[in-house]
Amino acid sequence: MSRAPAVRAVLALIVLALSAFYVLTKPPRLGLDLRGGTQIVLETRDSPTVKAGQESTERTLEVLRRRVDALGVSEPSIARSGERRIIVELPGVQDPRRAAAVLGRTAQLAFHPVLGISGAPSPTTEQARPGSPSSAPAAPSPQGPQSSSPGAAPSPPSAESPIDARGNLVLADEGGQPLRLGPAGLTGAGVEGADAQTDPQGVGGWFVTIDFRGSGERAWAQLTGKAACSPAGDPARRVAIVLDNEIISSPQVDPQVACNVGIAGGSTQITGRFTAAEARNLALLIRGGALPVPVEIIEQRTVGPTLGQAAIDASAKAAVIGVILTALFILLVYRLLGAIAAVALAGYGLISYASLLALGATLTLPGLAGFVLAVGMAVDANVLVFERAREEYAASGGRSLRAALAAGFRNALSAIADSNITTLLAAGLLFFLASGPVRGFGVTLSIGVLASMLSALVVTRVLAEWAVNRRSVRRHPQVSGMANLGRVRSWLAARNPDLMRHGRRWLAISAIAVVVAVSGIVARGLNFGVEFTGGRLMEYSTSTPVDPQQARAAIAGLGFPRAVVQSSGNDDLTVRAQSLSNDEETKIRSAVAGLGGQTTKIRDELIGPSLGDELRQKALIALGVALAAQLLYLAVRFRWTFGAAAVIAMAHDVIILVGIFAWLGKPIDGVFLAALLTVIGYSVNDTVVVFDRVREMWASAARKMPFAQVINRAVLQTVPRTVNTGLGAVFILSALALLGGDSLTDFAVALLIGIAVGTYSSMFTASPIAIELQAHSNAPPPRLTTKSPATATSTRPRATQARPVRHREPGDSGARI
Repeated sequence: MSRAPAVRAVLALIVLALSAFYVLTKPPRLGLDLRGGTQIVLETRDSPTVKAGQESTERTLEVLRRRVDALGVSEPSIARSGERRIIVELPGVQDPRRAAAVLGRTAQLAFHPVLGISGAPSPTTEQARPGSPSSAPAAPSPQGPQSSSPGAAPSPPSAESPIDARGNLVLADEGGQPLRLGPAGLTGAGVEGADAQTDPQGVGGWFVTIDFRGSGERAWAQLTGKAACSPAGDPARRVAIVLDNEIISSPQVDPQVACNVGIAGGSTQITGRFTAAEARNLALLIRGGALPVPVEIIEQRTVGPTLGQAAIDASAKAAVIGVILTALFILLVYRLLGAIAAVALAGYGLISYASLLALGATLTLPGLAGFVLAVGMAVDANVLVFERAREEYAASGGRSLRAALAAGFRNALSAIADSNITTLLAAGLLFFLASGPVRGFGVTLSIGVLASMLSALVVTRVLAEWAVNRRSVRRHPQVSGMANLGRVRSWLAARNPDLMRHGRRWLAISAIAVVVAVSGIVARGLNFGVEFTGGRLMEYSTSTPVDPQQARAAIAGLGFPRAVVQSSGNDDLTVRAQSLSNDEETKIRSAVAGLGGQTTKIRDELIGPSLGDELRQKALIALGVALAAQLLYLAVRFRWTFGAAAVIAMAHDVIILVGIFAWLGKPIDGVFLAALLTVIGYSVNDTVVVFDRVREMWASAARKMPFAQVINRAVLQTVPRTVNTGLGAVFILSALALLGGDSLTDFAVALLIGIAVGTYSSMFTASPIAIELQAHSNAPPPRLTTKSPATATSTRPRATQARPVRHREPGDSGARI
């Protein structure tokens, strides 16, 4: 007796036990779009002295990590992405302005010599002012400069031009007086750290210690040595510490420091009338502001906690409803095998969810939708096996359920592998080319595909083999669900319609649909989301409904006449503008609150123009690579005529889906890109199943029937699989469309359209194109590699033996004696 069933049973138990362990012991890692918070993507830029690269970005990341840790944000996440980008996630931070404060200043820290007061005829004519070093000097410190206005918050930049007529930088000091600054003598790259300390004796009060490293020690000595050449009280004896074009401190060099000698030793102190909070704040700004290179915010997303929880609840309800409907459907169609598949679906859900936990993957909103969708798509492998087992049982004359089931698993393996590989190609493109939460969809879809294969080929097989070996099932094979071909298949077998007789008519219908879709794209244009255009999108929830027309007028009155204002969801309001700062967003929120009462911002997305261009380019690359990758794989796995037909049908599906969204005015954003690539995988999945059957039947039939008839019979035989798997996904997606929010609804609608169009194209676009291409090809039929009785060319269940394929020479009619 074969040990394979026992091995599969042990493997299934181990996998399920490990999955249950992970689910019970490890909590999920939710993305910010599900738990609420702010995500900021920073990109490092070149400075005059340092080139942005992997090393400088790593040092910048450590600086930002210290800033976040010092301010006590709960469970922050800071990671490098690529060579020059840093992703900062701040859970619970709902105000982007607060998020910017958490990160501190984003520009480079610099130490400048003070040349004098801007607008003064001479540096020596400076008039004393309260709080300045000349009128109220701090207690001298032999270790270093003294603070001119200890711990004061940075003042706004001067209203005048930052550059004066002589080309000097002009910034306001802590008291608001404009200072002329020379070129930076030291940058944040030379700062090792800064700490707030106090005199243990309680005499000197609080002070700030700065430590320098490397060339920063020598630069600091030169900078302070030059300043010490000016007399005490002279503005030129001061050193300005500048962060983000704001002076955060401008202490005078201690009188005891000698001219051209400066402060050596790699450490200095800033003394003055500091309170504890002022000293710590100044130390934090210097320590956290020491960025090796400047950074720029290129993406910012803020999601309220209520929106994330609502998405989780909606997805959970959709999953439960969709799984129940799917389980009832396959139970009705496949009876005992359907019940086994329903149990295997539960096992699939456990395995895929545990895999996400084990890999530490972050579950995002699109990822959650992908997980729910994969439950419906997991039925696909089971249906392929069950339909093939039905054929094998009928072709063998109903002799053995066990043998038919084993043959079903064996002969369906190639179709399962081919269809899932094409879906994995689309998921991989999403992971490598998408941005933000959409990447999570690629991760969950990939895990879902692999887990569905494991559950179908191991869990389902173990349970099904156990079931068909029961004596009661062998006595009553109708209970198994394998004893008949099914109503749809039997109806098609009885009538045997010649669908491919009108192949060119089907192609004409497809061409008309493409023309209508293209006309929608040309006439109405594409409503690109902020991911692809750059800009800012906010969504507000108000206590009372707000008329978009009134909100649009109020926002236009604030100076944003081109802002797009629309209603969204349950009386929510979305505002989209091309360029909007955090302060301007606050004004818009106040205007909305004036119309709708209490206002809560539930979503805020900001995409820089450079990132928008990049994401748009990546989207086009993803589509192009998807088409090329699928063509290459199918050409290698089948033949070029099949690959070309499948890719043309896939392009047909993509154009129609994009055209429908253009006609409906729905957004083309990252979530739509995820849906589009999923449709590509699904479309090729359907086509692969048809072509896999064509290849098998064509090798068996040799030249006994025309290629068009082989295609026709392959289509008729795979219709039950196409319909049954499509319905499994439709149940899930319909629940998501009805219960999900705006983004999930658009995602579900796109996939529902894609499934309908993909099902049509696999039968009535790809198949006729393959017939047309094969008519111009001299390639012979493939060789017969299997001897399954189900490969007989007749659609009626009967036992036949495939004849060996003979090669014909030119002029050979095929007749033999």
